[in-house]
Amino acid sequence: MQGQAGILEMLVDEPEFSEGEKCTGVAVIAHPHPMFGGTMDNKVVQTMARAFVLAKWRAVRFNFRGVGQSQGVYDEGRGELQDLLDVIAHMAPQNSNEGGLALAGFSFGSFVTSHAAQALFPTRSIDKLVMVGTAASRFEVAPIDAALHERTLVLHGEEDDTVPLANVMAWARPQTLPVTVIPGGGHFFHGQLPLLRSLVLRHLLSP
Repeated sequence: MQGQAGILEMLVDEPEFSEGEKCTGVAVIAHPHPMFGGTMDNKVVQTMARAFVLAKWRAVRFNFRGVGQSQGVYDEGRGELQDLLDVIAHMAPQNSNEGGLALAGFSFGSFVTSHAAQALFPTRSIDKLVMVGTAASRFEVAPIDAALHERTLVLHGEEDDTVPLANVMAWARPQTLPVTVIPGGGHFFHGQLPLLRSLVLRHLLSP
């Protein structure tokens, strides 16, 4: 699709439907830092996409500008936020008949997603928000509107040495925003991706 900085590479994972089932909505998932190998094919991003598909969401993964076949160059989060907003506008236009909107991100992607949520809500409804390994030690993550807290899942590894848990707690504490901690989990959740998928799926299936 066409973004502000050029063509953005994108993949859409479609759920399977039984008779009478319909799509829950569109979930847009943002990947880790472009300068450190982050792409839409990251294992955590794929795991989140799988959870969304199991919950009957259409899962949209895309490469930020300058990554893979996406045109443009890294822009320290500013342009990447525009990329995310462009993908949302293209894949889940407001007042479409596609159902709800969910946003998700991993690491740098969570930082960008927080600012997208801040830009869109409350003028646009966000049904689910999933933030994994949120890069609170390296970037200024936007606060989450209190009205979104019950729809938000913040997941972090206890032993994350890329983004220390203490930094995420320092971001969440003033908001009284709950953080779900995976015991022994590192930044990339090696050996714990099935648990990660299960926790995300449980959140998505909750009312």
